Amino acid sequence: MLDFTYEGNPAELPGLTLAYIGDAVYEMYVRQELLKKSTTAHKLHEMAIRLVNNNSQAALFRKLEPEFTDIEQSVAHRGRNTKGKVPRNADVLTYRIATAMEAVIGYTYLTKNEERLQWMLSQLNIETEGK
Repeated sequence: MLDFTYEGNPAELPGLTLAYIGDAVYEMYVRQELLKKSTTAHKLHEMAIRLVNNNSQAALFRKLEPEFTDIEQSVAHRGRNTKGKVPRNADVLTYRIATAMEAVIGYTYLTKNEERLQWMLSQLNIETEGK
């Protein structure tokens, strides 16, 4: 995706910090994929809203969790148990699960495991009904 090297140990970062970078990586992936399907900014925005949200991220987590490695399980646990502010439009459980998914994506990105990251993100169901 972007060429960036984190000099520290990603496994030692707080869950919310991993989620912070993971959310950005997730959104960048979605936007890149959607650009293959439309070129109008309004339509791209509408499609992205359907994919970049707590519900979609939590659904991806539930799909991938059985395939997580031990370290990914540990990162997810830390992400899920962080005490971030829950948005008004989300329920607590969905928000925590989405944060866990973001943390795993952030960790995978920072460890430069590009093959694993690509596999995780490719499991998103990017549809464009009503192109």
